[in-house]
Amino acid sequence: MMNTKEVSYQFRQRFSVIHRPDRRDVNKVCGVGQVEVDHTWTIVMPSDAHVVVKNAARDLEDYLFTSMNVSVRVVRDGAENVGKRIVYGVSDELDENSYRFVVRDAEILLIGGSPRMAAQAGYHLEDLMNLCEAPFVDPVDEVRESLLHTRMVHSGYGIDMYPNEHIINLAHVGMTAILLFVEKIDQTAHGYQDFNDLCYRAAQYGVDVYAYSYFEHLRHPDDADAEEYYENIYGKLFDRCPYFKGLVFVGESCEFPSKDPHTCGIPRFADKDENGNPRHKQAEYPGWFPCVDYADLMNLIKKIVYKRRPDADIVLWSYNWGFVEGKHRKALLDVLPKDVAIQATYEMWDTVPRDGVENRTTDYTLFSPGPGKYFTTEGEYAKENGLRFYSMTNTGGLTWDIGVVPYIPAPYQWIKRYEGMRKAHDEYGLVGAMESHHYGCSPSFISELAKWAFYSPMPDLDGILHQMAARDFAPEVADTVCEAYRCFSDGIHYLISTDPDQYGPHRVGPAYPFQLFENLGEALPEEPYSHFGSRYCYTNYGADMWGNDIGVGLNVENPTEKDVRKFDYEIESFTKSRDLYTRGCELLVSIMDKVPARKRDNAERILALGMFIRNTVRTSVAYKEFYKCKCKLLKAHGEERNRLVDRMLELCRGEVKNAEDTIPIVEFDSRLGFEPSMEYMCDRAHIEWKLERLHKVIDTELPSYYEK
Repeated sequence: MMNTKEVSYQFRQRFSVIHRPDRRDVNKVCGVGQVEVDHTWTIVMPSDAHVVVKNAARDLEDYLFTSMNVSVRVVRDGAENVGKRIVYGVSDELDENSYRFVVRDAEILLIGGSPRMAAQAGYHLEDLMNLCEAPFVDPVDEVRESLLHTRMVHSGYGIDMYPNEHIINLAHVGMTAILLFVEKIDQTAHGYQDFNDLCYRAAQYGVDVYAYSYFEHLRHPDDADAEEYYENIYGKLFDRCPYFKGLVFVGESCEFPSKDPHTCGIPRFADKDENGNPRHKQAEYPGWFPCVDYADLMNLIKKIVYKRRPDADIVLWSYNWGFVEGKHRKALLDVLPKDVAIQATYEMWDTVPRDGVENRTTDYTLFSPGPGKYFTTEGEYAKENGLRFYSMTNTGGLTWDIGVVPYIPAPYQWIKRYEGMRKAHDEYGLVGAMESHHYGCSPSFISELAKWAFYSPMPDLDGILHQMAARDFAPEVADTVCEAYRCFSDGIHYLISTDPDQYGPHRVGPAYPFQLFENLGEALPEEPYSHFGSRYCYTNYGADMWGNDIGVGLNVENPTEKDVRKFDYEIESFTKSRDLYTRGCELLVSIMDKVPARKRDNAERILALGMFIRNTVRTSVAYKEFYKCKCKLLKAHGEERNRLVDRMLELCRGEVKNAEDTIPIVEFDSRLGFEPSMEYMCDRAHIEWKLERLHKVIDTELPSYYEK
């Protein structure tokens, strides 16, 4: 098991596979009443087919050949001797976000309300055949409507990197748009990018491109030269790159010299003293408050953009002021232009009481499926003001709960979020979602499940998940696989999101260093071309990158009983998570010998992911225990101190084994230990870096604290 090794970035080869050749079960027999697609069928597209429909028809042809071992031809409408046929079409009688899907004995109709939705109808046919593991489908005649008109994600391939194959795979799981961090024209966080070429390539598959603004905003809209200033930014951007579908703004990345009296009126990046240090606290900057004149800024920018693209989608994400009192957030939404969408993070800034302990949802987490109060109040304000309502939901499959994995395999917890989002669609008009941040979207069975959830009619998601388990492992072990998925889902429920852990062990996994007092805060090695690198992994546990306390509450002179109880509760909860992931992995291991050879590689990657998360939680539990001892060490004397040293050595030695056990896991799957904005943070090299320092703590530093 897991005997093969990948070199760094080899996962991109797998990410470039559009149709897997291991899908068909050659022993499967067509059921009574089912329709079988074989070589006698023909794919028919309109003679004037849109390029998206043309590519969709060719995609389906390749799918049938590669995944189902069925060779068919593709013709234009009007061709002779067609026989049984799969027909693509576009009809203005359908809503542009829906498609009609019809399966009959000799005909399958894939009719979209737009070219994009015609393509989605074809992908739905592929999904059904994949679940069946054969080119057999049940007769049906239904209209399926997407509840989310906009589904945008960052790249899971690499920061701002979008080869065609990744775009196509994102389209297959229902994404409608991709995001770029735009710093200058044709320049992203990753470096040079031909924006027009990307927009052109994405458009071939019905995928839009949104610019996530990283521009500096140094003028207030009331300034005399403000229009000229922003024309020079956004006017030039859309003059040179007219194909962007929209712009996304978020407080910390679009702050400007606001006149709102609740702030200092100075953008954070412009606020430095003579030594280059910030003068104000983060919460006082305009990026961290819903200044009412953000409405003026949006009005000015949209005026400039609409000259070039009247249908541009402008989105203001209220992430940075979700903690602010509702009346201030409502004041902004009351004056925000009606054609600007407001986006709220789904679960963030919420207090989740459990067992008498209050827990906060940090960015971004699945430990609480949500929604949070900030999200629901933004939804209420958006509905009251007639604003389009979007949300940052992470439903591409990943959160910051574990930073260097492709997705979180916790389907039952995700299903709770999907259900909440459908409710928000009905109650607040939720119609758009940002489904990942810079950690991107890596298509998986989780992103597949999300696509099923965001269409109406929606099937029983538990039933779909069971079919996926049978497809990905084997029908006879599907119950056991779902039991493992239940363990993984419950494990995330207990993995309380905290800043020290999300910016600590959970950010980089078992590569997180165990530091005592020497070399405290030493950063993990990073690549010079990484977007963030290790900047947001704080190795001085309990402190942020500036050395400020971020909420552990123990490393202070007199921690309160509440602080101690909270920390102990986190250890208890994380321990439950560790044990649940351990149990889930044991269940998957127990059935691996029953998985057919053609499915083994994919099944082992799901197992490896569960094992990596288990090992990460082992690291976080051990470090919390280590940190708790560390906070007592210098004040203790005699036998008490020696007992603390003994315990810390025990924890460190256990972590040596845990880190060593992680090496073959990350070598088996090169996507584990990687994150697009950080590059590699938990590969063999980083784990060995951690082990070198850990051995020094064990061999030299900790023994020096023994008292005779």
